[in-house]
Amino acid sequence: MNARLAKCSIPLLRWTLGLVVLLESFAFVFSNSAAHFLAKAGLPSWIRPALGSAEIVAAVLFLVPFTTVIGSYLLLVVFGFAALVHLSHGQYEVGGLVVYAAAVLVCMAHVENKTQEGGHERL
Repeated sequence: MNARLAKCSIPLLRWTLGLVVLLESFAFVFSNSAAHFLAKAGLPSWIRPALGSAEIVAAVLFLVPFTTVIGSYLLLVVFGFAALVHLSHGQYEVGGLVVYAAAVLVCMAHVENKTQEGGHERL
């Protein structure tokens, strides 16, 4: 594999995922259709801004280099909660959330691996 491509692929994945999640979170928070879906599902009206805001905060933390790991864990929690809400209401198309979670795990592994490698260089 091209060394330059290998070096930039994970940061590109992190930025792509972070920006997509951030944009979708804003759309979710301000979407009338999301509000209608959640109301029809019987969920309280505070769920949409709470879940969307948590996802926005997690995405921003995921994009900031020194808070990437914290943002990663928060995104995994938010994706898990969102998947549970969908599944509990008979919506089984949660494949996108699974792909997002897998991408977060790849980015986490890269950040943690990079941290471990950096620690060995100091010895």
